[in-house]
Amino acid sequence: MNYLVSGNLVDVINGKITNSDLLVENGFIKSITQKDGISSNYIIPPFVDSHIHFESSMLTPSEFARTAAIHGTIGVVADPHEIANVMGVEGVRYFIEDAKKVPLKIFFGAPSCVPATDFESSGARITAKEIEELFEVDELHFLSEMMNFPGVLSGDKCVLEKINIAKKYKKVIDGHCPGLTGNNLRNYINTGITTDHETTTLEEAKEKILNGMQIQIRNGSAAKDFNQLYTLINEFPDKLMFCSDDLEPADLKKGHINLLVKKAISKGMELMKVLKVASINPIMHYNLNIGMLQVGDPADFVVVDNLTDFNVIQTYCDGKIIAENGKTKLEYHQPKIINNFNTNKITHVDLQIKLTNNKDIKESVLTNVIGITNSRIITKLEQHLLPVKNGTIMSDLENDIVKLVVHNRYKPRRKPAKAFVQGMQLKNIAIASSVAHDSHNIIAAGGDDNLICNAINTLVDAKGGMAVALYNETKILKLPIAGLMSDLSIDEVAKLKDDLENIVYQKGGCKLDAPFMTLSFLALLVIPELKLSDRGLFNVSNFTFISNEA
Repeated sequence: MNYLVSGNLVDVINGKITNSDLLVENGFIKSITQKDGISSNYIIPPFVDSHIHFESSMLTPSEFARTAAIHGTIGVVADPHEIANVMGVEGVRYFIEDAKKVPLKIFFGAPSCVPATDFESSGARITAKEIEELFEVDELHFLSEMMNFPGVLSGDKCVLEKINIAKKYKKVIDGHCPGLTGNNLRNYINTGITTDHETTTLEEAKEKILNGMQIQIRNGSAAKDFNQLYTLINEFPDKLMFCSDDLEPADLKKGHINLLVKKAISKGMELMKVLKVASINPIMHYNLNIGMLQVGDPADFVVVDNLTDFNVIQTYCDGKIIAENGKTKLEYHQPKIINNFNTNKITHVDLQIKLTNNKDIKESVLTNVIGITNSRIITKLEQHLLPVKNGTIMSDLENDIVKLVVHNRYKPRRKPAKAFVQGMQLKNIAIASSVAHDSHNIIAAGGDDNLICNAINTLVDAKGGMAVALYNETKILKLPIAGLMSDLSIDEVAKLKDDLENIVYQKGGCKLDAPFMTLSFLALLVIPELKLSDRGLFNVSNFTFISNEA
């Protein structure tokens, strides 16, 4: 099928804008013919998200694609790390098959860290041998983020074996090294690791860029680094990409990479450099089969109304219109249910945090507390005096210090791990989720042990989801697919999630931008500084467990 698409063509490769006719033939750009005048629309290269976990959207890849296409996204570089931690290789292949249901261009990596560390209990392990099989049999495109940077630096045999397999198959290796500097950073990069999406400051970004890394400017639902890093675009346009990492359904409905493009332009960044970051750089870095608006390329492009707002009129993928005027043309596909959930209910007694020496009569005790900041997934190791009652350390609601619990969801009769967290802003409610990076055990927080129990036990009954427990009722968003994703449409998921968060805001007094996503990262042992796994309180700075008592 042949047809023409006309508009002001934004040629990022050659740095020019021309009023042109694109002749599309059998899914490819056959020719580009310049003509006089100025068109009312603009044809721009397709947007690419350079690093995302579909699981955080609570949507399957095919359902995510339906909405992403509306916003001009054609390419997605996806790490199936979360479902792999629950289901292993079976989960990775589940994603591959689901993604085939839609024409969006989704490129999966082989998860490098399943489990992320040996200090937590996951549902599966992926070995170096299985990674080689994923490259050879399933033809995955890259080695996903190497989060175990201490393992890289110490020369861990299993870690280096995975990196060497990626090199053997000539695969790009993604990184993950928050705060890494100096010789440690250089040694990390010298193993062949090429990217980082955990960078949060200009100084950190510039050091990594000057040492050869590509920086992925992340702006997701919980971690928002754009405002700190966007000025790099004009200075290092060849060394940057945009990514979401983790994006909740309500945020995806509002926009995707297109919003970062719009925001960068509004901040005074140069058009061609911004589009290079949003499209050309990830395509070239990962060697993606996505068109860049050149003759002979796949007909992948976006038609927008102007170069300020970037309102998407049409999204073309391989010459087919997959979204138009805010409406997706991709069909909904009912997903298959797979899961790995086998745990027991708990009681409030399981949640007590006893003094290590009950012989000492104390009214308060200096306690290690996880300190959180809104829109950041990095935490602080804080120490606070907490009240003691009958030999048990209590929450301090007046100072916004509540209990944090992680309960193993893969093996029954395990006792939950407990600690304290400041900054969750939860009063009179408890929240719980089976989305808890990266092993996805049940995580919960609240100031009342009975409410925490109700929230956790609701998830045990449902075999996954997100729950809010109040004194008179418990509400749940069920996530039957691996305890991570819904089998519903994005509109249904976003509505149910909004209902839950409204309860958290209105009944609990929480003011966090993304309370459930913030909660989910409090179990992530590869992000500094203090986190909680199902095995105990963990100091990420020195990779050791510590006691609740300081």
